Amino acid sequence: MGDWLYLIIAIAVVGVLTLGALLTSGRRRTSAPPSGGTDVIAPPPTETDVATEAPPEPAVGTADRTAPAAPDAPAAPTVEKPESTASRLVRLRQRLSRSQGGLGKGILALLSRDRLDEDTWEAIEDTLLTADVGVAPTQALVERLRTRLRVEGGQAPDAREVLREELIELVGTDLDRRVQVTGTDGKPGVVLVVGVNGAGKTTTVGKIARILVAEDLSVTLGAADTFRAAAVDQLATWGERVGVEVVRGPEGGDPASVAFEAVKHGIDNGVDTVLVDTAGRLQNKAGLMDELGKIKRVIEKQAEVTEVLLVLDATTGQNGLIQARVFSEIVDVTGIVLTKLDGSAKGGIVVQVQRELGVPVKLVGLGEGPDDMAPFDAAAFVDALLG
Repeated sequence: MGDWLYLIIAIAVVGVLTLGALLTSGRRRTSAPPSGGTDVIAPPPTETDVATEAPPEPAVGTADRTAPAAPDAPAAPTVEKPESTASRLVRLRQRLSRSQGGLGKGILALLSRDRLDEDTWEAIEDTLLTADVGVAPTQALVERLRTRLRVEGGQAPDAREVLREELIELVGTDLDRRVQVTGTDGKPGVVLVVGVNGAGKTTTVGKIARILVAEDLSVTLGAADTFRAAAVDQLATWGERVGVEVVRGPEGGDPASVAFEAVKHGIDNGVDTVLVDTAGRLQNKAGLMDELGKIKRVIEKQAEVTEVLLVLDATTGQNGLIQARVFSEIVDVTGIVLTKLDGSAKGGIVVQVQRELGVPVKLVGLGEGPDDMAPFDAAAFVDALLG
């Protein structure tokens, strides 16, 4: 009995040891990594491992089991055809007539009274002054009107025609309003565009480029307002829309360097005109003077600056005149661009700014559209005032 007991205990011990070995072997096979080299849990995959890991097979039932096609290259931007100068002049005259007709119609109604007494002439003066014509031009105009409309026998003069002739004379008929956009000796014309930020300076550069492209002239734009990244990007967009190259530099870079490279690019590529946008900060008059003076000097090492256009917001009134004085002291302004000459703008600003600076208004802008800018014409402007 004792021997059998020992035998049974021995058999049980052997069975327990064998079962334990089998269980241990099964656990190791289950947890062993694919390489089979270690029983240690693998570390998380690195970025490189993730990048090189083959993509998983798509699930059964996916419509397209092929690899996705490479995305198409972005389409080249469509180059616009700007409106011709003749076409935009007709449209701008109509718009100007709608926005500025109140001034001329008001004066004409006063001049058409049966009796032109002192009260009437004072009302005419007030109307002109309210329209930003200025004190001296107003007094001169009223004096000429009184002289010409004084009835001294015979047929009374046509008040409308007299007013039209005197307003045209006041706006100026002997001023050279051509914009010099071409150079000499095979070099491009260089147009320097100046003005305070907010007057529409960068937009004006883009719109002038469209006018020149419509006239079949080749153009290069220089984004020398390097202190405003938005201005550089905006100018690049204007250039892209009409297929004009834009020379730009790093944000906060030297504006004169950008202007120099733009003119050099224009010379090397034989373009007709280089338009240079400039910074317009007035916080530091001395700094602005130095900057614009440097830009002009650097440009003229390669080509003559044929035009310096001062951009003024027509709605700013007297503030615009103060700005005009500052810039005329800094650079030799040769022409004025009046933007936003619609809505609340007073038509008399044309007269006053010309008298203030002694330079003509050469271009006017009358809206937000890309082709809402055209050469200024004194007779057309007065006709629009009279409605």
